[in-house]
Amino acid sequence: MTTPTPAPTEDMAALAKGGRTNVAGFVLKLGARIPFLFIAGHYYGAALVGRFAIAVVVVELAALVATLGLKRGLAQALSATDRPHAAVVFDALAVAFLASLAASALLFAFPQLMYPNSAIGGLDRLFPLIILAPALSDVSLAALAYRHDVKAAVTARAIVEPWTLSIAAFLFSFFTIKDGLVLSYVASMVAALIASIVPLVRSYGLPPGWSPHLRDLFQLARANMPLAGADALEWGSRNVDRLILGLMFAPNVVGIYYMAQQVASLPQRLKTSFDPILGPVVTKSLAKRDYAAIARQVRQVAFWIIAAQLMLALMAAIPRKAVMAAIGPQFTAGAAAMVFLLFAEVFASTGAVCESALVYMARHRNLLISATMLAVQVALSFAFILAIRDAGYGITEQAAGAPVALMLVLLLTSVVKAGLLKRLLNAPVSPMRWPLLWATLAAGAVGGAFTLLPPGWRAAQLAIGVPATAAAYLWVMWRYAFGPDDRALFGKMPKAEEATLPNEGSFIR
Repeated sequence: MTTPTPAPTEDMAALAKGGRTNVAGFVLKLGARIPFLFIAGHYYGAALVGRFAIAVVVVELAALVATLGLKRGLAQALSATDRPHAAVVFDALAVAFLASLAASALLFAFPQLMYPNSAIGGLDRLFPLIILAPALSDVSLAALAYRHDVKAAVTARAIVEPWTLSIAAFLFSFFTIKDGLVLSYVASMVAALIASIVPLVRSYGLPPGWSPHLRDLFQLARANMPLAGADALEWGSRNVDRLILGLMFAPNVVGIYYMAQQVASLPQRLKTSFDPILGPVVTKSLAKRDYAAIARQVRQVAFWIIAAQLMLALMAAIPRKAVMAAIGPQFTAGAAAMVFLLFAEVFASTGAVCESALVYMARHRNLLISATMLAVQVALSFAFILAIRDAGYGITEQAAGAPVALMLVLLLTSVVKAGLLKRLLNAPVSPMRWPLLWATLAAGAVGGAFTLLPPGWRAAQLAIGVPATAAAYLWVMWRYAFGPDDRALFGKMPKAEEATLPNEGSFIR
């Protein structure tokens, strides 16, 4: 008699249901990001891409800081207030607006912060004005996430933003090569803001007789600085390498690295696909002091993310030169950097998922770990680059020092944060399973066979070899690694508006 397969638990079913919709958003965003990489690589070239990459990293940091922790803290404010929620949301938008203006003014006055290795001209000085758009969009989506509106984030971030960026980059290439990428970015951020504000107003409405209570929101922002700091430090760990390379190399080197980084960051977005779902589920378990459930949730989501990221890493890393050549022949020099970055994302997954619980259970210790690791990453990046330079290696090898440092630091960070969370929960949180190794070996054997083809068969490496690599990996994982909770992720794909969680006590006060 066959033993019936146990059904997934309620929290796992909720994670799987929401995760399916957000992963669908990831696929949509992936489909739009690839055309942008091709357009930027073939129409604009490495030097302009590198210049754009450094400016964007500064602008995005400024926008992140301008949210003042409200991306996570707004839900806490909404759950703890007696005022109409629409009024609190508009208070948050007002705070982000003022902070964005201050950040814009700073960068307008000192544009060299965005362009440290090139001359300033054209629309460069006006670029910081766009900080308003991503900051206000982030706060709007945070307010919608409180009501478990997943569809708005998927629409704004996975459809409107990347497709606007790709289409605008193509159109502007016919009119202004120098400013085309910057204008494309501006267009995508404005479009994403509109796609965030419209559903916000539909959901919350306009607050009648609203007057800002900025003092309360600033106090909340100050209280949530550890959350904001954790966001900024996680962001910094993914982008400080670009800033370091911008200080030490010409824009074309940064452009090549940026393209490698964009390919490698696609798996990283899988982790963010689960953020809107994992946070409420974890905090609900925290409110019940159900630490065993939190450990189970962390293990499960981290395994899902690692399994997917490892597959994507193998699919891109094995035919690495063919992948980078598809962006543009000049970008094949970034193939090695792409491999290091891909596996850095795999190593980072456990720590990133553990942080979803640590930001509530040990926010100051989590912040201290992140800050320490970022400092170690900066120091190692400079040390590796200078050591490789002193050894007489070329520019490409020198630039690879930054992703190597990132990979090692993210691995160490995951070990430290998983260890801390394990002690707090008194339960294991490691997502590692032996079939991950078996699937890696199977995929490596299949993908490696296609790399033995002659150079003229590079298209076959991508068209046939990459799907074959994925098929070998998935077969082993499905056969030997996936249990009932894992297979729940592959259930019927819900509509985006259906992927919500019960709206009850999502955040701890």
